[in-house]
Amino acid sequence: MTAPRRRTLRPRTLRARLTVGLVTLLAVSCAAVGLAAVVELDGFLTQRLDEQLAQVGTRFPESLEHDGRLPDDHDGDEHADTRRMATGTFGARLLNGTVTHKGLIRSGDPAADLNVDLTARDADRLARVPADGRPHTVDLSALLDYRVVASPGRDGDVLLVGLPLEPVEATVHRLELVAGVVFGLALVVTGVAGACWVRWSLRPLSRVAATATRVSELPLASGEVALPPRAPDTDPHGEVGQVATAFNRMLGHVEDALTKRHAVEERLRRFAADASHELRTPVASVRGHAELALLHPGPVPPEVTRALDRITAESARMGEMVDDLLLLARLDAGRPLERRPVDLTRLVLDAVTDARAAGPAHRWTLDLPEEPVTVPGDAHRLHQALANLLANARLHTPAGTKVTVTLEAGAAQATLSVHDDGPGVPEDVRPTVFERFTRAEHRRRPDASGGGAGLGLSIVAAVAEAHGGSVELESRPGATTFTVRLPATP
Repeated sequence: MTAPRRRTLRPRTLRARLTVGLVTLLAVSCAAVGLAAVVELDGFLTQRLDEQLAQVGTRFPESLEHDGRLPDDHDGDEHADTRRMATGTFGARLLNGTVTHKGLIRSGDPAADLNVDLTARDADRLARVPADGRPHTVDLSALLDYRVVASPGRDGDVLLVGLPLEPVEATVHRLELVAGVVFGLALVVTGVAGACWVRWSLRPLSRVAATATRVSELPLASGEVALPPRAPDTDPHGEVGQVATAFNRMLGHVEDALTKRHAVEERLRRFAADASHELRTPVASVRGHAELALLHPGPVPPEVTRALDRITAESARMGEMVDDLLLLARLDAGRPLERRPVDLTRLVLDAVTDARAAGPAHRWTLDLPEEPVTVPGDAHRLHQALANLLANARLHTPAGTKVTVTLEAGAAQATLSVHDDGPGVPEDVRPTVFERFTRAEHRRRPDASGGGAGLGLSIVAAVAEAHGGSVELESRPGATTFTVRLPATP
């Protein structure tokens, strides 16, 4: 028992592979373009934010020591510094790693909000920012991501000023969303259009495949075969056109070979039929003269009598062989057989009775249904086929072998089987047992002598095929069964 084949998602057809490959390449290209655009935009906006931080300087964190205004303000406006700050600007003053002052410019409020809640973790992160005057990104739990610049103050303190990264991140995320939607739609449209284009481009290859399928369904084993029309010619400079041209050339060679083979078979068939027909008269004449010589009233030496007996026997055997060859030639030529209702039950009874008389040393048994079994066909040819099967069992099995003939009736066919418990058919003979002139070098019965020319089973196969049926062999030591199946009369 073989394990079930695992199904994979890998495309199997060339059309699917080309379409998937095209869409995959486009997806990789879109992903590369989108990633480059997102990275470039994020870097550009972050650089602009750093420039804004440079413009802000340290004036805002310095003003936090004076409640949001510088000590040297001369215009009397206490919000003059904070008014020029962008919304979300954050400032802080650290002394010895501790946040002493902090403030935030909120939207719509020109004054700095000095009550900014910072956690201990936020204060620790602010204290870790190096005072090198360069921008750094800090994640504050109360304010999210900020771009912060720390600079040393005049009093040994550290002044920090920062701007929110939320506008930059929002813009980048919006670009990611827009790029994803646009690229997704582009992939869908490209996939559909690419599938149609690939299908149209491979249309000649599909026609070649369809032509090859029709050729594979033709009965090329025997008879005259008419090949289907050739695949349509396309551009010979393209790969598909080259395949179509080579395929058409191959079909031409195959058609020529089949035509020549059919002509040879026809000549051989006519030769076999003509030779068989011509041999019937001289063989009958030889047999007649031998029998006439045996009837001579005068004394005949015993040696001459034995020679005449052998001539009579061999001429009779040759006559049967000629008749078999003539029958095979007629069946090969497709000559129609009689199509009359044949009582297989009566035919089996008669054939087994004859076999019992010819081989009394064998044990012959019957297994017949209660109702008669009728099939349409030629009674004489069917009787000949069954007689050949019984003769095969009788000649090639030792005395005492049990031969069972079974007849079964089905809804659509009748099954006739001949079973024996002899030594079996040699394994090297089984594949060609129904071919003509097939004879085993070592017979199933060691003491067998004489026999036919290897045409008996080939006649069985030809008669069964001419009736629209079939014949099969199953053999092993101690059990050999020939099964003939024939279409039954409705």
